[in-house]
Amino acid sequence: MTDAAVSTPSASKRRVLFASLIGTTIEFYDFYIYATAAVLVFPDLFFPGGDRMTAMLSSFATFSIAFFARPIGAVVFGHFGDRVGRKATLVAALMTMGLSTIAIGLLPTWHSVGVIAPLLLALCRFGQGLGLGGEWGGAVLLATENAPPGKKAWFGMFPQLGAPIGFILSTLSFIVLGQVMSESQFMAWGWRIPFIASALLVIVGLWMRLKITETPEFKRAVDRAERVETPALTLISRHKWALLTGTLAGLATFVLFYLMTVFALGWGTTAMGYTREQFLPIQLLGVCFFGLFIPLSALAADRWGQGRTLLAASVGIALFGLILAPLFGGGMGGIAAFFIIGFSLMGCTYGPLGTALARPFPTTVRYTGASMTFNLAGILGASLAPYAATWLAQQHGLPAVGAYMTTAALLTIAALIGMSRIKTEGEA
Repeated sequence: MTDAAVSTPSASKRRVLFASLIGTTIEFYDFYIYATAAVLVFPDLFFPGGDRMTAMLSSFATFSIAFFARPIGAVVFGHFGDRVGRKATLVAALMTMGLSTIAIGLLPTWHSVGVIAPLLLALCRFGQGLGLGGEWGGAVLLATENAPPGKKAWFGMFPQLGAPIGFILSTLSFIVLGQVMSESQFMAWGWRIPFIASALLVIVGLWMRLKITETPEFKRAVDRAERVETPALTLISRHKWALLTGTLAGLATFVLFYLMTVFALGWGTTAMGYTREQFLPIQLLGVCFFGLFIPLSALAADRWGQGRTLLAASVGIALFGLILAPLFGGGMGGIAAFFIIGFSLMGCTYGPLGTALARPFPTTVRYTGASMTFNLAGILGASLAPYAATWLAQQHGLPAVGAYMTTAALLTIAALIGMSRIKTEGEA
């Protein structure tokens, strides 16, 4: 038997899965410490003046910048990922994200340099979005293109686990800092520690990424001379329906997550009067259910199909929107139930999502296609979600926020039905 015919050794597969997991963990850690700081720190240090809610809305505006940068990153890194290879592109994406995050921890504030401070913050946030736009799709392909038959969703689940792990690490960092230092110390310099500490994680991630090899499916595309000159143009000209339905298929996932995290933390610590020490541990409990349901949903997807699993989860999200207001407004017990149910649904939809978004695209444009659908869904579902939900809650109350979530879920259900009609690579 030739070397080419030998399947990837189990040790190599474990290394690939760990490399995909550690990379997305770092990327999402970096992304979420910004989300937390956008609520707790940046309104005071980068957008002073006026009332607290106005400052928070300004902070949320910079938060959204990354989501508009992510499709740009998807096109740029997707081009090289489909032309040059998955491995080298993933290393570049990780460096872009990591350096942008470390820079945030070194920025001067408004009190030092005035309006330049929020402009620099916005620039670094753009860099974060650019890096994550190229990271996610490559990590999913690194896992799924090494998967054996019947285990695509299970392998594709590993980079998805980076989201709850990164969130847990970022939230724990702020909880620990709140316990070991005073409020004045935290606001003066303590908030910078999670951003600068990201350098250690980036070093570990780079070390793992440099040890992996190219995926078998990309190697076959190279050997067969199947690569296209401009993956983005090929994607738009030949795969419009997959791009549209994939984008809407991810909509509910993003709306749910950023209402459960950024909006909930912002509303809970302002309008509802809770402290971050009261609120963050309950949110962290919910995220544990997020991590638990990701592998469970991946197992379900490999057994019953990715589309069916995502449809069931989306129906659950639509129903959850109807009970959002009484749960979130029901005291600490209601808030705990809100986070447990919401994050459990998040795990159910997020586990199979990466594999499902990559499935409709051929190998030659898969990096670009999967990245574009995921990141365009981010623009529609997440970039304005904290801002829109905060405005809806102020103007019409929490039931309007629930209706917002339900509407997003219904659009996703329609898109998933449309995706089921797309023939995948290898079908007749």
